[in-house]
Amino acid sequence: MNTIYDIQQFLKRFGTIIYTGDRIADLELMEAEIKELYRSQLIETKELQTALLLLRQQIQIQKDKQRNN
Repeated sequence: MNTIYDIQQFLKRFGTIIYTGDRIADLELMEAEIKELYRSQLIETKELQTALLLLRQQIQIQKDKQRNN
């Protein structure tokens, strides 16, 4: 996983499609879903770590953009 799109495709394999129209909310929901998949032992630790890193970076970028506007 290298991009948010990769995470979306990864989640789609588990039947999860997230789109609310609010980018930050979408990213936070993806984070919650990834954590739940890990708790359910459906994904590996490395997948969890990679996805969370990407999602948290992107959430911070989006929040910074909102503050600057």
